[in-house]
Amino acid sequence: MSDVVMPRLSDSMEEGTILTWLKRVGDEVAVGEELVEIETDKANMAYEADVAGTLNEILAQEGETLPIGSPIARIGEPGEKAEGPRAAGPVPDEGPSSSQAAGEDPSSAPPAAAAAPSSAEAPAAAVETAEGQRIKASPLARRLAKERGLDLSQVAGSGPGGRIVKSDVEKAEIAPAGAPAAAQGSPETAKGEVRIQELTKAQQVVARRMAESKATAPHFYLTAEIDMSKAVAARSAIKAAAKEGDLVPSFNDMVVKACAIALTEFPKANGAYRDGRYELYSRVNIGVAVALEEGLVVPTVFDAERKGLRQIASETRALAAKVRDGSITPPELSGGTFAVSNLGMFGIEEFAAVINSPQAGILAVGAIREAPAVRGGEIVAAQLMKVTLSCDHRILYGAEGAGFLARVKQLLEEPVGLAL
Repeated sequence: MSDVVMPRLSDSMEEGTILTWLKRVGDEVAVGEELVEIETDKANMAYEADVAGTLNEILAQEGETLPIGSPIARIGEPGEKAEGPRAAGPVPDEGPSSSQAAGEDPSSAPPAAAAAPSSAEAPAAAVETAEGQRIKASPLARRLAKERGLDLSQVAGSGPGGRIVKSDVEKAEIAPAGAPAAAQGSPETAKGEVRIQELTKAQQVVARRMAESKATAPHFYLTAEIDMSKAVAARSAIKAAAKEGDLVPSFNDMVVKACAIALTEFPKANGAYRDGRYELYSRVNIGVAVALEEGLVVPTVFDAERKGLRQIASETRALAAKVRDGSITPPELSGGTFAVSNLGMFGIEEFAAVINSPQAGILAVGAIREAPAVRGGEIVAAQLMKVTLSCDHRILYGAEGAGFLARVKQLLEEPVGLAL
């Protein structure tokens, strides 16, 4: 008999919440087969079994939050008979019934066709149609559907292969009256009606870690204005020469590559301050912030200094898509040594980002705008972009931060050094 414990699915994870059991007690489980979906501090992830056998007992109910290392299930030898489970998960192609979601013993529950949730219970999100066809939906979409009382069989998916994603659930109509709202309201006050909204696990961790970063890491900020005229011209030339289906790197991909090169030359910017010592890393792994309505997720481009622009572009797009449809994996969210946050697409010209501690810094990237510039004593039109480096003064001092930022500026203003 092997215990399945709450796994560490990210480098900052301290606890996890059971979202959906993908196997039921008595099912055979193979190594690498998805067993349970877990909400972590960074994303909702499917945990794959690391031992083969029979799912003997489920110890943690859906919706239960447990610290890392706590037992959540037991797996016995292949073919071993289950021992009177305390809880049962759904079969692989089914969603949890309302009684299972509430933590009732399914052996005493009425048949699914006759069972009706009480007014205090939210109907579970369906993951199989009446005809028995599997409904493809991301873990986040299923959770939102459950919270809003939506039947996923009535929702059209816009994700890859027709997969239902978060935005599809948000656009769908709310279930008939009787389904509970996701947030509680209160009587009118001087501020109007007050709606209380609980934070997700990811939002709680972001709030805590950002507060800790600002409270413990002495931030200082360096801003530079970069002439992106040559970078704009280079990207236009790449786009004009591209064949159908070719990937054209974005300006943010150029920023990531420039940072990667500069980080190899300024090792403290690629390090961390931890427990009164410096940690200097041999790999350059850049986190690229991806904004979601319910939080911020930072997937990692590993060994970015060794990769060309097209490879970086391919990886960042694939990672962003995985973040948005909930299929991002733990290794893709871990191991970052530096971070880039870009709000230029929202028209923001300049901002300062909070360091993702214990990293030494984060680069905030603003919008590229056409503005006058002086060249050779003449005023000409230029494509200008402001960037701000947030530094942890415990490891990255002013001169080193300025040197790093100057190198990034140089690489972007003469982008021939950013190989495709």
